[in-house]
Amino acid sequence: MSPARTIAKLRSAPAPFPKVGTVAELVAFQAAATPDAIALASTNRVWSYQELDERASALADVLRTLGVGPEVVVGLCMPRSPEMVVGALGILKAGGAYLPLDPTYPAARLAFLLEDGQAPLVVTGQRIKERLPKGIYHTILLDDLGRAAALPPFAQAATMKAAATLKNLAYVIYTSGSTGQPKGVEITNESLLNLVHWHQQAFGVTAGDRASQVANVCFDAAVWEIWPYLATGASLYFAEDETVSDPELLRDWLVAQRITIAFIPTPLAERLLTLPWPSEAALRTMLTGSDTLHLYPPAGLPFLLVNNYGPTECTVVATSGPVHSSASTDQLPPIGYAIANTQVYILDESGNQVPAGTAGELHIGGMGVARGYRNRPELTAERFIPNPFSDRPDERLFETGDLARFLPDSQIAFVGRIDEQVKVHGFRVEPNEVAAALDAHPGIQQSVVVAREVAPGDTRLIGYLVPVPGSHLTLRALRAFLRGRLPDYMVPATFVSLEKLPLTPNGKVDRMSLPAADESNTLREEARAAARTEMERTVAGMLERLLNLEHVDVEENFFSLGGHSLLGAQLVARLRDTFGIEMPLRAVFEAPTVAELSAEIERLLVTKLEAMSEKEVLRILDSTRQPQSA
Repeated sequence: MSPARTIAKLRSAPAPFPKVGTVAELVAFQAAATPDAIALASTNRVWSYQELDERASALADVLRTLGVGPEVVVGLCMPRSPEMVVGALGILKAGGAYLPLDPTYPAARLAFLLEDGQAPLVVTGQRIKERLPKGIYHTILLDDLGRAAALPPFAQAATMKAAATLKNLAYVIYTSGSTGQPKGVEITNESLLNLVHWHQQAFGVTAGDRASQVANVCFDAAVWEIWPYLATGASLYFAEDETVSDPELLRDWLVAQRITIAFIPTPLAERLLTLPWPSEAALRTMLTGSDTLHLYPPAGLPFLLVNNYGPTECTVVATSGPVHSSASTDQLPPIGYAIANTQVYILDESGNQVPAGTAGELHIGGMGVARGYRNRPELTAERFIPNPFSDRPDERLFETGDLARFLPDSQIAFVGRIDEQVKVHGFRVEPNEVAAALDAHPGIQQSVVVAREVAPGDTRLIGYLVPVPGSHLTLRALRAFLRGRLPDYMVPATFVSLEKLPLTPNGKVDRMSLPAADESNTLREEARAAARTEMERTVAGMLERLLNLEHVDVEENFFSLGGHSLLGAQLVARLRDTFGIEMPLRAVFEAPTVAELSAEIERLLVTKLEAMSEKEVLRILDSTRQPQSA
């Protein structure tokens, strides 16, 4: 049996939990047990468990009257707020499933989600109802206190429907795919309950905890932020939008509110890790996820950092593990182990498990796997496949499209997206590996690496970086640093310095919003090594035209600037036409700078000059002073 298969079986041991009811019923139990305890807190007011339960129950009564029950999807168009929680809980209490909708979405996107999700009703707020597009659905309004408006005229007498079971839907969240077509992921009550019980056990959640809510309503992390705590009797605190977007303000808010456990999207968490923290901070656990974690936490933080991974199709979290400070930063922090009742397999293209240490596509099985994509049976069949490692015919695996490998300690290392791998100079490159090397530089706070095609067949890497305040990065030193960790073809041709990385509403790095590299943001040398001879000026000019660059430093590497074997062959041809010499392509690899190439040309010319006439020598020397055509 392969090591990977052994690991997978070790991590798939079932972890039973009491299936006494749905998450909505667990919250109702907490309201009955501790009605006066704080359930929700925002800048404006505090909600007790009794208030939360009464408002949600009243909404549930209205929804039942309007036909909501098991398998009925209800839109929830509310901003991140306590009222949003009232709406979600009310929908769950009615036996339905909620579909979160961001009120700031364009009308066309909201219309698509409501139509594709087949939502007959939308719960929304009085102040945002006008943002909803027209459609064949009805709206239920909640006021600022979470109270449902009077029944609409089309309401019928309430009929008792069967209570929702663990096999019924709990929520539907839409996620964008590589095609750009949103896909609705259907999650059942059982999958949600498994997440809740694992979270409570893994992080020791009690009624005394104070948790934060910072994720966008349409980001599935919001599911994780809400239900494990309300099902335990803990308190949930809502940060203001301005606070969430500023690392220092968020740190101060977490400390001031005495938050004990918080989820922070990865790019923002990386910023928080670099800030000083008071030793008396109540925060004991910082959970992070949503994007690739590049940094290890510094020693001395008052809290534990836990890295988490999971596609929306697997109920928020599939793997989780603590990340400790490390002197070695050559490898990305791991994404931990499979959570309870979850199996992880890393498979090759033939569907066989790969040996430990070998990269393959990550597949996830177990209780967290979604029912599928709403109204997309073909795509569901393509991505949710039968589990060949299970004896049960109904067990399925979700193909994540992510590359990963098992580490010697059985943890999982995230390698990157299969569809993000690029070919650079004929080599296959994983941009995350380059970003990990960049983040190891002491002067870089955050980075992301993307590939851009500057001409057909000419793909180059661009490194976007956020410098540590007060640091002084030079192009030469940065390239030298990377060459100590990466082969030349993996060193970005261009570096763009930013104050901060652009983020999507879900907290991921927004690669589509990264600015184009130009004179205003590109990292350049303050003191360039100028050409010292006519030969170096001529060769530098050739490279500038060949690589489409304004300036080439005589000590810069041809391949680091975007050169590759095809361009190298073109360079050899131009040198032959200009100087009448036969330089092998191998020489460009062995002497890749302007200075080295010039020296090699001069060496070849000296050899050739011995057999040439004076007239031929003068012609060649004169040609080095003339501008070369592109």
